[in-house]
Amino acid sequence: MLRVALFGAGRIGQVHARSIVESGNAELAWVCDPVEEAATALAGTYGARASREPQDAIEDARVDAVLIASATPTHTDLIRRSALADKKILCEKPIDLDMAKIDAVWEDIKGRAPFVMLGFNRRFDPSFREVNQRAKAGEIGTIRALRVTSRDPQPPPAAYLAVSGGMFRDMTIHDFDMARFFLGEIVDVSAVASNDNLPDFIAASDHAQAIVTMRNRQNALCTIVNSRSCAYGYDQRLEAFGDLGALEAGNWTATTVRASTATQTEAAGPVLNFFLDRYLPAYKAEFAEFVAAIREDREPSVGFADGRAALVLAEAAIESVATGRVVAVTGG
Repeated sequence: MLRVALFGAGRIGQVHARSIVESGNAELAWVCDPVEEAATALAGTYGARASREPQDAIEDARVDAVLIASATPTHTDLIRRSALADKKILCEKPIDLDMAKIDAVWEDIKGRAPFVMLGFNRRFDPSFREVNQRAKAGEIGTIRALRVTSRDPQPPPAAYLAVSGGMFRDMTIHDFDMARFFLGEIVDVSAVASNDNLPDFIAASDHAQAIVTMRNRQNALCTIVNSRSCAYGYDQRLEAFGDLGALEAGNWTATTVRASTATQTEAAGPVLNFFLDRYLPAYKAEFAEFVAAIREDREPSVGFADGRAALVLAEAAIESVATGRVVAVTGG
């Protein structure tokens, strides 16, 4: 039984706690959060120990692995401390908002041959994963284009926008990783964006809408469409187009019921409105991959280098918006 320490007792930490406990292959040993009440409450739900200080769990020889779901500025420090203590690591995206910090922590830990998995949960979404597997099996021939649509139901609070690192590092980074999941290394990025003339986005120098186009080494194209708000719910779609056809993953609704009447055809219920409703199975599958990779003594399917590469693409998109140019990238 894998003994896991969870760092972060907020909304996403609670999701990971559930995945750990319900996996059947792991035990939640510690919950650590600077808000003592939050750590104690979540730990109490699952019979774990609680602390404000992650070092208490890192120094516990019975802990095999850590799951980092704390605030982004804490990630590199917790990765460093955990890797130097020979713990297996699953870290939520992004590794950090600063490439220099990402490279510095890798320099510090690479000699330990660290096990670091990145939390790009959308790779484990059942629909997206099936499209990926069938495309890679050759069902649609050579992939020529990938289209990724990701729109949030409501914009984040102004306080979050101020510290998020911007749309490309915070939101689009999932889509950058999805592009790499399907197309491999990306060689150039072009992006346009708008603040929709909304005060919160203007104040944060951030974007409410963005469209990114990219190209891989084989000249396959990718289009990413993002919005920080969407009237009809959490819009999450993907299409892979190839020489022999296309594969598409559409939005999820609460049920599969469709209505056809004199005034409507194939009318469905509303799109799911919350990312946890949409991606809960993906979070569970992500943790299952973490456990399987440890048991099988292999690299995780999405690792530290993937986290860095996604941020490379985010930085290229930021540069493209600022300059109006197509930005060539390496290591993307």
